[in-house]
Amino acid sequence: MVKNMKHETKNEQRDNVAAIGIGAMIVFIALILVAAVAAAVIIQTAEKLQQNAQTTGEDTTDMMASKITVKSVVIVNTNDLYVTFELAPGSDPVTATTIQWLITCDLGGNGATDTGDFAAVGTTSAAQDLTGTVQATINPGETYTVQLNPATCVPTANDQHTLNVQSGTGGFTYEVLNYGGGVANGEVVI
Repeated sequence: MVKNMKHETKNEQRDNVAAIGIGAMIVFIALILVAAVAAAVIIQTAEKLQQNAQTTGEDTTDMMASKITVKSVVIVNTNDLYVTFELAPGSDPVTATTIQWLITCDLGGNGATDTGDFAAVGTTSAAQDLTGTVQATINPGETYTVQLNPATCVPTANDQHTLNVQSGTGGFTYEVLNYGGGVANGEVVI
């Protein structure tokens, strides 16, 4: 009987040791599973951040790629504005019809606007290269002119108007037209 008790005690000890080993193995497997899930979440988050960064970069490139740079604005024919401009470096060619302009002014306390494009709408002359040839396509690295004919926001002495230009999906160009004490032909407002 004592022998059987010793044998049972040994079996119980072996069972306890085996139970501890199985428990440790279960904890180890659980830790591996948790680590795998955490790694998957980290990888997924990194991919999402990379996609967001790429989208933001592409959007910024699109905004800057076809931006118009206004070099100067001069008053001509009393009410017209002769605008010299070019595309920002690295831009793709754009058509003159996609270049929109907007002049805003404070007309007696009421806001007013004039709008058009660089092809013909709201202009005295469409976009031209420096030789005077009308251009339907505006290319980067070249300088162009356009003569705007604002009907409402005409140049007024001691006033300021705002010129906004946007090319297609490109960024906005914002310029303040400062009319000093005179608005004679040849007055430079930018």
